[in-house]
Amino acid sequence: MRGFGAGVARWSLLLVAACSSQPNAPPAAFCPSNAPLQVLAMGKYAALQPVDGCVVFPANSSPDTAEYLLVPQATTGSPDLSTSFMLAGSAAAAAPALAVGAQVMPSPRSPAERFHDRLRELERTRAYGGSAGAPAPVPPTTPVPPRPSATITVGDRGRFKVLNTLTGLSLDTITAVARKVGQHIAIFIDTAAPQPGLSAFDLDTLRSVFDSVLYPTDTAAFGRESDIDGNGVVIVLLTNTVNKMVGNPCATYVAGFFFGGDVDPLYRRLFNNAEIFYAIVPDPLATLSCAHTVAQVKQLVPTTFAHEFQHMISYVQHVLVRGKEAEELWLNEGLSHYAEERGGRAFLPDTVAFCRYVRSDISNAVGYWGDLASHPLVDTSGIGGLAERGAGWLFVRYLADQYPQGAGLAGQDAFTRKLDNTSLTGATNVAAQTNDLFGTVVSRWALAQWVSDLPGFAAPAALTYTSWAFRTGFPRVSGRCGSSIAYPLVALAGAPASVSVSGTLRAGTGAVYQRVLQAPGGGAFQILFSDSSGAQLRETTAPRLNVIRIR
Repeated sequence: MRGFGAGVARWSLLLVAACSSQPNAPPAAFCPSNAPLQVLAMGKYAALQPVDGCVVFPANSSPDTAEYLLVPQATTGSPDLSTSFMLAGSAAAAAPALAVGAQVMPSPRSPAERFHDRLRELERTRAYGGSAGAPAPVPPTTPVPPRPSATITVGDRGRFKVLNTLTGLSLDTITAVARKVGQHIAIFIDTAAPQPGLSAFDLDTLRSVFDSVLYPTDTAAFGRESDIDGNGVVIVLLTNTVNKMVGNPCATYVAGFFFGGDVDPLYRRLFNNAEIFYAIVPDPLATLSCAHTVAQVKQLVPTTFAHEFQHMISYVQHVLVRGKEAEELWLNEGLSHYAEERGGRAFLPDTVAFCRYVRSDISNAVGYWGDLASHPLVDTSGIGGLAERGAGWLFVRYLADQYPQGAGLAGQDAFTRKLDNTSLTGATNVAAQTNDLFGTVVSRWALAQWVSDLPGFAAPAALTYTSWAFRTGFPRVSGRCGSSIAYPLVALAGAPASVSVSGTLRAGTGAVYQRVLQAPGGGAFQILFSDSSGAQLRETTAPRLNVIRIR
């Protein structure tokens, strides 16, 4: 592998080349006679690019066991790419490689998750006229000015077009009344909503949370929304139509959403031409669909608003303000899950409120850590399931911790605003805002997930989360927010010769964590890093073997 020190004698190849009879097949991974040593002091790390497919470590002259952590990873910023891989020590031929990522079949996405993903895909394709590739309306030759200012007051009635299906673009036209109007938010309630519904106290509580906490928090962290309707507020529309998107009984439901067609510069006149967040109404008797109590609505709607408002701001900043494409799905989703946590932090030291906002992020991260090789970070094929969202949250959390533009939450907000207030998207956006290569950032992130608060180890500053101590904090926070569980990321461990693991490298994700324990006085050893057939890895997925010396 590129960038090593002194040489070690060649060893006999245990793995055969894949498709060796094909002229374009890559050669077999091997350790040449002049393979250099990878010499790392304790705490030092490297992201190694496979050349011949071999890494060689020096003899251990210490009276203590030497420990290395190996994390194979596809560091590409191109979405949806993958390749097979294998790590093999000198005894690997004696037993089949342990397969990772094959034990658990990914769970199918729920209808509500598919609906959410579809909204983000519509933002990218802007197929609000019917289907992707359909001709868009001719844009106006001059910018369309906002509608004349029309201040909303309590009691105002409005007619709204609301998506009424999870899969199409059909609409209900409903009437709603402004029940509470704040500085930044106006809450409208469907006139046909089940009664008694939300009380004046309930509405005051929601208005206060939206107006005084979530709106200022999201705009500080991501930037400003538009005001194309000129009324100076974001409309929060609680309507029966959202409840009725699913049947009864229902295993899942849509709590709320932002629809980009409402503000799209070409299509918004087909819809509401306004900044709107849609949400469910209370329906404890299940007259519309599955039951939702007043208490559930008061908990669900604010957390969903924090998530969806980031999507609104991102779309406005990328598409309306700069006239470019919407953010790539994986990063857009990661930012919105970060928005949930960021909203929760605004309530601290109220840990009960914090839990309501961070609970789904914790659950999604558990799914990701539990089956890394099945879940990419850089994904646009419908975003994927909840585990991919866990990856996105963990990555954006790491970025905010590592690249703040000042002290505290304000410094982190200044960084995340840069990710939204730009014409750039995806890996290019990350590289520009961090001023680091994307591959460098994701390699450090992969190592940080293991070493950030590893007991007895002083992790390099670049490999740390500053806002979470996952090993100690995860059981405590998960216990407060549900059921206490230990930090779920687990590493394989063994002597150098016994290393034998295979699976799939998916874009952005470290596929497996392998601890290599070299006995005191142990000789130099080598690890082959190849595809599953033993052939050298192609550079298409930017494969890297991340290595850090633990002790």
